[in-house]
Amino acid sequence: MRLESSSVIVVDAISGKTLYEKNAATVKPIASITKLMTAMVTLDAKLPMDEVLTIDKGDIDYLKRTTSRLPMGTRLTRREMLRLALMSSENRAASALSRYYPGGKSAFIDAMNSKAAQLGMSNTRFADSTGLTPKNVSTASDLVKMVAAASEYSLIREFTTTQGREVAITPASFRLQYLNSNPLVRKGVWDIDVSKTGYINEAGRCLVMKADVAKRPAFMVFLQSNGKYSPMGDASRVKTWIESGASGINIASL
Repeated sequence: MRLESSSVIVVDAISGKTLYEKNAATVKPIASITKLMTAMVTLDAKLPMDEVLTIDKGDIDYLKRTTSRLPMGTRLTRREMLRLALMSSENRAASALSRYYPGGKSAFIDAMNSKAAQLGMSNTRFADSTGLTPKNVSTASDLVKMVAAASEYSLIREFTTTQGREVAITPASFRLQYLNSNPLVRKGVWDIDVSKTGYINEAGRCLVMKADVAKRPAFMVFLQSNGKYSPMGDASRVKTWIESGASGINIASL
């Protein structure tokens, strides 16, 4: 089986058995896969989800100079910021979540790294809440642990698998339509419990999911792929490889 992603792992979520792996221990930048940790740290803090957060200059991306559809002064609840960060990978929303954390961004990053250590992610380091910096690194094996932990949060499951949402932008008084960054979620063909995409130049195209494979939940991680949709193609190839019997894996014995 030929896959485009340079690091891959697929793990049966019930038995913990690895079904496929390729360079799963290699440390790589993870881009916006980071936002799953951002979400867990935000939710662990038990901050008011209806508190209104305001986008300001502290949320501008000066590193990669990426653009955002959220203008300066946008006011949204913490819940809506979290939804946009997870569903559409909105960077200013993820930045605002860290800025409004008790102690600010530095305390938030400390909490991210503490959470990673708690989960046994020994080859993982975080330097920001968005994933725009290539200093956010992990391995495919470590990310299985992160996806597994993230799948225990109902809001993360809901927001990462929402196909799209119209958002009222205040105080500018207009509405924006946001879509999920994962086309497999948007198409609604897969049974997906958790999803997150990621991309910066240094990380390539990345995808993590908890999704059903052969009618069993599986953790899937695909890192550093070149084509925009190649991680999704890899996921489909792995799914077919297992479900068709070509893998030789006896699903019933897992």
